[in-house]
Amino acid sequence: MTGTIKFNELECADGSRIGVAALENPAALNALTLPMLKQLSIQLADWENDSNIACVFLHSEHSKAFCAGGDVRAMYHAMIEADAHKQAGESGASPEAFLTEYFSVEYLCDYQIHQYKKPLIVWGEGIVMGGGIGLYMGASHRVVTPTSLLAMPEVTIGLYPDVGGTWFLNQLPPGIGLFLGLTGARVNASDALDLKMADYILLSEHKQAVLSGLQAIDWQQAGESDQAVTACLSQLAEAAKPAWPPSQMIPYFPQIQAASVGRDLNEICQQILAIDGLGTWLETAKSTLKQGSPVTAHICYRQMTDYKALSLADCFRLELGLSVRCGMLGEFQEGVRARLIDKCGEPKWIFPNVSAVDSSVIDDLFAPMWSDDDHPLRDLGAE
Repeated sequence: MTGTIKFNELECADGSRIGVAALENPAALNALTLPMLKQLSIQLADWENDSNIACVFLHSEHSKAFCAGGDVRAMYHAMIEADAHKQAGESGASPEAFLTEYFSVEYLCDYQIHQYKKPLIVWGEGIVMGGGIGLYMGASHRVVTPTSLLAMPEVTIGLYPDVGGTWFLNQLPPGIGLFLGLTGARVNASDALDLKMADYILLSEHKQAVLSGLQAIDWQQAGESDQAVTACLSQLAEAAKPAWPPSQMIPYFPQIQAASVGRDLNEICQQILAIDGLGTWLETAKSTLKQGSPVTAHICYRQMTDYKALSLADCFRLELGLSVRCGMLGEFQEGVRARLIDKCGEPKWIFPNVSAVDSSVIDDLFAPMWSDDDHPLRDLGAE
């Protein structure tokens, strides 16, 4: 998969500059390749250390999608190649090395954004899912437009809500993070604002006005730069209110919260499937849960119950081992094959339903892969 990130810098009235990064992989809805993630991580660090850069603006030049996720096709082909070597009795490369490198770079990039020392605006227009959510959630100023759709749909491919999902889904109101992880439900702009998954809804055509407004700021005199960016974005927010989409999730909020509490995962899944209501949004969420990976459901359940108190850095360390082990288990490979490669839409999951999942399989997925000293992300949070 090709793909790149275009970088440029805009001159401000006071001589400062704005770093602008545009995801550029439109044929794959801006899926993040490993080279793209490396590019972005390096450039973010350079801009953070450049005293002339006042803020950073991350976006896509294509309105259909900010970013639909990570490059799972590349992961799939790495897993397939390893299987072929194994079946031929050859000592080919294990997918572990590629998966470890990919997820390490991705999570480092996500963590950089969460910890960024300058204002970082993400323009989350259109599809913002999976790896796209990872880039988006940690920004200081998160913008959606009326067409935005946010989701963590990993249950459909046998992965799980990663890219910091262990942390940010646990920040949502009780039960909501679990529901989103189990169902892959799409969150529109209005619901994202209500859930505090977005800070602003702005009109798509106001993107250039935002950039022009940022350029007009006298950053030397602005004092708190975060407040200057907030003022710039807030000026345009009122104009978007007539275009806000009708809420899809909030009408079911009490039912979702009640359904997401139970003695075990099986009971919770049954309660979600029994939520009373009509409409495409709810039916799609139920259908995705019913057809999704039982292994993913169990991983998500543990994320939301056993790891609520983890720091952000520890969440990424936990998820790195989880992601690599998922890639080696086979569930993730099968999900990608069925959904994205063969597109048959009928993955053959390891277990037929959540009640049939062997808990020891989930225990093994959560087992540490490295000692603390050898962990690829050991330095996160050490600064």
